[in-house]
Amino acid sequence: MAGAHSSLAIFLRHNHRGFRRNPSSRGHVRRLSVGGDGGGDRRGETRSLSEIAEEVCRITRTRPRWEATLASEFPSVDFSDPGFFRELFRRQRNAFLSLRFFRWAASRRGAPPDPASCALLFDALVAAKSPGAAKSVLGTPGFSPGADSLERYVRCASEGGLLEDAVDGFFRLGESGACPSSIETWNSVLKCCLEARRTDLVLEFYEEMVKLGVVRNANAETVGHLIRAFCEGGNLLRGYELLWQGIEGGLIPQYSTFIRLISGFCRQGDYAKVSQILHLMIAKDRAPDMFTYQEVINGLCKNGRQLEAYRIFNDLKDRGYFPDRVMYTTLIHGFCDIGQIGEARKLWFEMIRKGFVPNEHTYTSLIHGFFKSGKVEEAKKLFDEMCCKGHGESTAVYNMMISGLSIHGRLDEAVGMFEEMPQKGIARNQITYDTLVQGYCREGKITDSRDLLNELSLQGVVPSSSSYAALLEKLIELGELEGVKLVLSDTQNKGVKLLASTWDRIVNGLCKRGFVTEAMGCLVDMLNRNIQPRKTTFNVLIQNLLQGDSLDDCELVLDTMFRMGYVLEEGMCHSLVNKICKQNSNFGETCMAKILEGN
Repeated sequence: MAGAHSSLAIFLRHNHRGFRRNPSSRGHVRRLSVGGDGGGDRRGETRSLSEIAEEVCRITRTRPRWEATLASEFPSVDFSDPGFFRELFRRQRNAFLSLRFFRWAASRRGAPPDPASCALLFDALVAAKSPGAAKSVLGTPGFSPGADSLERYVRCASEGGLLEDAVDGFFRLGESGACPSSIETWNSVLKCCLEARRTDLVLEFYEEMVKLGVVRNANAETVGHLIRAFCEGGNLLRGYELLWQGIEGGLIPQYSTFIRLISGFCRQGDYAKVSQILHLMIAKDRAPDMFTYQEVINGLCKNGRQLEAYRIFNDLKDRGYFPDRVMYTTLIHGFCDIGQIGEARKLWFEMIRKGFVPNEHTYTSLIHGFFKSGKVEEAKKLFDEMCCKGHGESTAVYNMMISGLSIHGRLDEAVGMFEEMPQKGIARNQITYDTLVQGYCREGKITDSRDLLNELSLQGVVPSSSSYAALLEKLIELGELEGVKLVLSDTQNKGVKLLASTWDRIVNGLCKRGFVTEAMGCLVDMLNRNIQPRKTTFNVLIQNLLQGDSLDDCELVLDTMFRMGYVLEEGMCHSLVNKICKQNSNFGETCMAKILEGN
């Protein structure tokens, strides 16, 4: 068998403690003595052995702590005799009770158990689907199972989800010069790797299969596991190619494999591939069901292709399919996202006529659509209906209502819902506070915004950057420069990192209000935090510096701008040239050189 690949070797090195082997050791077997001085014929001795084994079986089955007294009850019996263990094992017919006796007997002898007894017990434990117990026997010094036994162990460990043990068994096979002969064993290992989210190991095993020529024996299950590994590893095209290769070889994977590829290509927006797979499914007697088409429709809606999704939806109905509530909800949500509330309402009523009861997600999709279309009263009415039907009393739904009401100038109603939440046992979260803070800021209620942020901080929750951004923008709009400084200081003290776009808006807002010096200070803060301003931010600042004849600062900003790879817009170049031409020639030459070099 080929040598271990790096990923597999690393996996074992980090996860497996290893095992000790002592090939040279041999079990020290003593002759079992029964019946006093050993007199009598051999048949008598055999009968005595059987009788004692039967009695020991009964004791080990019925006594909780037999280990403390068994040896004293049979002082003349050599329990380390392999013949006795085999007789007991034959009569016990219980691998786990036999393992308990095996461990007890091993603890009493000076030498390790004989390999034949180990093999007998190991195979029985594997057959009992107990890979963990089998592993304890596998570590016995001097014991090395046969290739067939090891292969069964690998399959057993894989089916039990014990990836480390399965890989260890796989390597033990390799050390013995063998490899799994059954494709079912390979499939069980591949599946175990997938369930452990180790797609890298799947691909390593695949390479091993190719090297050993085992891939010739691959079946449809093998193809399905490999395609899944490629899909989960982000290599959809390789999975797609393997699908075609498998089908050309007569290996048609199970239904879920097709769905996995369709879902992946839907997320990527590659509907040409989706269409090809759908046609392939039909041709290979894997006719797509409603779940398959649900994946397609959901993908189309998420990629802004609601009308195409609606066409497929209607085509399905014409062909005799019966869309379920999930599909209706998906389309309702999709139409609401693009503002087509009329189409969403039609689907809503059609769904109800078909006997489907809207769930919370269906209600919230349409409520969101009403708010997006400015239909606040319809949103409130549907919310009330939703609550009457037993839905709606959740944090997410209340956050949506508070946001929708505050955006449309119904701040008092939003505050009412905010105050209602603890009364109904509905938890507020950071989003709840952020939403209301932004609502207060839109209304210019700075004090209320600050109070709410302080309340959140007292609960041990740091407000989000979006809350601070809304407050900063409103303070700048109101010209409250000291308030801006206090909020910026607060964000720094609390470790809140403002987004680059927020800093850009702060600089632009300060310039617009005439606070150019403060805008320069914010630009310096951005650079100190390794935040790159946008090109428009530089242009706005340069324009304001020119208007104030601050050419020294303008030169510094220009230098920073050019070092970041930006160039001046044509109109800004003209303004700058006109301005510097009025200054002394040395300054003009310096600036002109930088402009020409930067542009």
